[in-house]
Amino acid sequence: MTRLSVNINKVATLRNARGENIPDVERFAIDCENFGAQGITVHPRPDERHITRRDVEILSKTVTTEFNIEGYPSQDFIDLVIKAAPAQATLVPDAPDALTSSAGWNVTANSEFLREVIGRLRNAGIRVSVFVDADPEQVRAAASIGADRVELYTKPYADAYDEDPHKAVEPFVRASEEARRLGIGLNAGHDLNLRNLRFFKESMPLLDEVSIGHAIISDALYMGIKETIAAYLACLKK
Repeated sequence: MTRLSVNINKVATLRNARGENIPDVERFAIDCENFGAQGITVHPRPDERHITRRDVEILSKTVTTEFNIEGYPSQDFIDLVIKAAPAQATLVPDAPDALTSSAGWNVTANSEFLREVIGRLRNAGIRVSVFVDADPEQVRAAASIGADRVELYTKPYADAYDEDPHKAVEPFVRASEEARRLGIGLNAGHDLNLRNLRFFKESMPLLDEVSIGHAIISDALYMGIKETIAAYLACLKK
């Protein structure tokens, strides 16, 4: 079964709007795990507009499923990740002021930089995933520099899903086939939701994990987080 990792950034965004501790990010992460989520994802940014460094430190001691920290691999980020020792670090190419992730790495053009970062994180016992577009060439490049996994940027799939789901998923299937052939893991994330997730999962030859935040938190406003996680897990069952 494909694992569900809940990105809790938006919970921290809501908390930070009042400058207090409501909602409680740590409590929310624990609840997500208790309700069946198999991982917790955070994306700390330099301006701490949602997840803070303190959140990362607390969650590193709290999360009992897989803890995934994603972000641009600046020196500060690398130091934070090594100290927190999560199960997985996901490297994204976002600029510090990016609103959200909008593209995967050009791994070939950044191979030496990424190779060095991957080596440091793996030496610390951390699994490393590289955020890429649905391109077999990028999957091969990531594998060649030592990445344990790639995470496919799925917004193009989500944007095209309503018009033609089969056509929308084709490049992701090819990337998944290449990951399976190379023997590296495959994650996916960005704009996956209850409408498009089941078809995506059923179409993919390999899919280890999905990381979903915005849609889950939005659905939870109407459904509650327990029911929302159950609905997403149902989409991921064989």
